[in-house]
Amino acid sequence: MNIRVVGIDPGLATTGYGIVEPAQDSPGRLVECGVIRTDSSDDIACRLKTVYDGVSELIARHHPTAMAVETVFYRKNVKTTVSLGQVRGVILLCAARAGIDVSEFTPATVKKHVVGAGGALKGQIGYMVQQLLRLKHPPRPSDAADACAIALTYLLNSRARS
Repeated sequence: MNIRVVGIDPGLATTGYGIVEPAQDSPGRLVECGVIRTDSSDDIACRLKTVYDGVSELIARHHPTAMAVETVFYRKNVKTTVSLGQVRGVILLCAARAGIDVSEFTPATVKKHVVGAGGALKGQIGYMVQQLLRLKHPPRPSDAADACAIALTYLLNSRARS
């Protein structure tokens, strides 16, 4: 069975995604990456529907075999943490409806697998994603690079378990 992973970096304003497959000569091959943006003037229900529709469309178009999602990390701003949890819930619902297995990774785990250090900076993540996927430039915006890093973490973990 061919593996195709959709990595998701959840966010209410911007949800990053990266679709990656294993490659023979590198840890992965980029299929597509980008972001799903919501309108800040919309109410929360409309914004969650935008994320739901966007992730559902990605799943329908690319038929991933797995989803890798960044876990919630707690912020000082409780409202931000709650909205991030709501976005993650919508994303997990998309995966469940499509019958896709989900793996969750902390930000530190993603940074450790992709960069080698759990405290890596955004620029370091983008650079390493560029190197690992053999791209000419790091994925933009950084939410898309982060999502690719999350998908790569899934692939690197899968290889480690094999």
